[in-house]
Amino acid sequence: MTYALDRATSPYEVLPPVPSFNLTSQDIQHGERVPDKYVRRGGNRSPQLSWSGAPPSTKGYAVSIFDLDAPTCCGWWHWFVLDIPPSVTSVARGELPRGAYCLRNDFGNYGYDGPAPPPGHGTHRYYVAVHALDRASLGVSADLPTANGGGSVTFHTLARAVLMSTYSA
Repeated sequence: MTYALDRATSPYEVLPPVPSFNLTSQDIQHGERVPDKYVRRGGNRSPQLSWSGAPPSTKGYAVSIFDLDAPTCCGWWHWFVLDIPPSVTSVARGELPRGAYCLRNDFGNYGYDGPAPPPGHGTHRYYVAVHALDRASLGVSADLPTANGGGSVTFHTLARAVLMSTYSA
């Protein structure tokens, strides 16, 4: 049996469909290589993000960065931010909005860790997503594995904005 993610061009293709809205960044561009100052072995700063057009019923946001091409059976979470208030429509470079917190990423850190594909592993795709949620808080612990956090977000997503960038070592 072939798992659906094996054929996916986006990790979000295998989830229930939701409406989309707009996501932009001053630092990374859709389909383009991530600049070194945002990669793990470079500056390792989270990129600036801005979004618009989320549903009026949005009660909060989550932001995530996922590497679909990591050499694991389930990808690799680089960043997962929860409890972003509905009044916030941007995240500054290297910062978190007040009241937001990070789940532990797959490096074991509570924050952002940029692209870091194994040398010679080819080009990886990094999916930056802003999830408009039907709740202000999901009430999950920062120690919850990011895969579980992703499941919680999926069940409460009203709409999603996605920007995909690339990087190779």
